[in-house]
Amino acid sequence: MLAVRARWVALAVIAVMIPLINPRFEIVYYEALLAGFALNAWAQLRVARVGQSRAEVLLILADLALMTAVVVVPNPLSENDWPLAMQYRFHGFQYFYVLLATSTLAYHWRTLRGIGSTTAVLWFVVLAVVWVLGGDPTLTDAALAAFSPDADLAEMMDPNNLLFFIRIQEAVVFVLVAGTLSITVRRYGHLLMGHAALERERANLARYFSPNVVEELSTNDEPLKQIRTQDVAVLFVDIVGFTRYAADRSPQEVIKTLRAFHQRMEAEVFRHGGTLDKYLGDGLMATFGTPVASDTDALNALACARAMIASVAAWNAERTAAGEPPIRAGFGLHYGPAVLGDIGANRLEFAVIGNTVDVASRVEALTRPLAVDLAATDDLIARVRREAGADEGAVADLVRHEEQAIRGLDDRMTVWTLA
Repeated sequence: MLAVRARWVALAVIAVMIPLINPRFEIVYYEALLAGFALNAWAQLRVARVGQSRAEVLLILADLALMTAVVVVPNPLSENDWPLAMQYRFHGFQYFYVLLATSTLAYHWRTLRGIGSTTAVLWFVVLAVVWVLGGDPTLTDAALAAFSPDADLAEMMDPNNLLFFIRIQEAVVFVLVAGTLSITVRRYGHLLMGHAALERERANLARYFSPNVVEELSTNDEPLKQIRTQDVAVLFVDIVGFTRYAADRSPQEVIKTLRAFHQRMEAEVFRHGGTLDKYLGDGLMATFGTPVASDTDALNALACARAMIASVAAWNAERTAAGEPPIRAGFGLHYGPAVLGDIGANRLEFAVIGNTVDVASRVEALTRPLAVDLAATDDLIARVRREAGADEGAVADLVRHEEQAIRGLDDRMTVWTLA
């Protein structure tokens, strides 16, 4: 589309320029030919596709053949009866560069080289034909008589002289320009593919990290490979009773439900500046403060869990209206030190591991016996209070439960719940 628009603009400029240079009726012929070039560009747009297209190649050849005819064939509306060699005196070959320039916006670099070589071949073939046909010898004799004894000047002024040295220069320079442009287009194509690869990598990162984290990762060299320990907030989400739910339904319905659930949960993770660590079947693990810590990681994690609960409630309203059973999810939160870094050899994965992750998972499991939607450790709530300052709104509706037994831990913990 860009190539076609560029050609149309160029043809429009030429269409205005020609009658200003030569305000005669015979110019209508060239205006009609310009319309033909515009129409051929539209046809190329209609048949163009990624990869090779024989129809497009034929239209490119038609372009070059038409341009050759414009430059060589006399204007039928002109009253001048000049020799064919005089057509070359008008330096019409320069218009081939318009086709070449606009072609750089659409064609493959090999096609540009083909345009250069094809144009040169057409130019020399027509030159040979005109040379064989010859011209009116009386005009040559008149030029020799008028400009003798300067033989060089007489040769230059001979209407039948094709000036082969100029014609050869035109073709050779055109081939050189086409070759140089093909190198430029090839390099541009490599840069474009490299940029596309980078965008694909950013898209892949966006599946795991929030947009602001992706921006941070894209502007730093290998930030994930630095193995380090830092405080993070960990959020575990799990659908309660999903095994029983899935037992009575088809695999397609189960997957559809999981996709809808994960889509809603993932959106909230990214909206609150979190990192989607992994999907865990009917649940997921998200972290806040990875790979770059902030001053509101715990606050963001708690806000994210609240938003997830609201999202599940809205989804259940839709499911109930559609005659489907509601989905209940449990949310567990913990804050503490964790180890961050890449793991794996060939297939790398950014991992957050440590006791903080285990505690968050087990706190989420505690929502079943406590019959609540959300459970958070005292460490996370204490961090939320520090991050929120004097604002107690973030934890005002939470209920404190002391001395709770956590599976796998020897010491009991204080947890806060949201019914």
